[in-house]
Amino acid sequence: MTIGVADRRLYLCTPHRDDLEAFLRSAIAGGVDIVQLRDKRLEAKALLEAAKVAREVCSENGVPFILNDRPDLALAAEADGVHLGRDDAPCRLARRILGPDAIVGHSTHGPADLDDALEQPVDYLSAGPVSPTPTKPGRPGTGTGYVNLAVGRSPWPVFVTGGVTPETLPGLIAIGARHFVVVRYLTESSDPERAARALRTVIEAGLEPASRRGQD
Repeated sequence: MTIGVADRRLYLCTPHRDDLEAFLRSAIAGGVDIVQLRDKRLEAKALLEAAKVAREVCSENGVPFILNDRPDLALAAEADGVHLGRDDAPCRLARRILGPDAIVGHSTHGPADLDDALEQPVDYLSAGPVSPTPTKPGRPGTGTGYVNLAVGRSPWPVFVTGGVTPETLPGLIAIGARHFVVVRYLTESSDPERAARALRTVIEAGLEPASRRGQD
């Protein structure tokens, strides 16, 4: 059975770090419910070793584990899926490698990317970064208008990226965002569990009124 992502709200994207296991346990305890390992620096062997650590922690906690860029290493690490950008392996190839039950995610940064992504065999999209971020050097912010467009057109969950903090979340929720990718707010925190809980609290408070409106 495919692990669903529709009910996942707080998506941690992290590079490898010396305390990866402890960091992930702390972030998950605070409310992270999907994890991606993204590290452009590591060679394949080191990335695979880190991925296996992350997969074990995520598996113990019922959290999907996604590996960035490499469907071959995602398969080897027994990850739940892979996240791909427009310069990575094609989504259809990833689907053939990982099978029908794997999670395949795809980055989008504008309407042209979205048009292409809507033709791909994916399970979720990311949209952003809403504002420029050091984790995507040289990439301009998309602004909130693109997030609204992506959420409106995508049949799959759309995870918003770029500058997600407790302060920015209410504005993103107001334009229709329901799923959020966080990087620096957690990776740079001295207390990842507390930071994740702060994000989760704002998300749940913001989505509760939206849920009530949907029931009216």
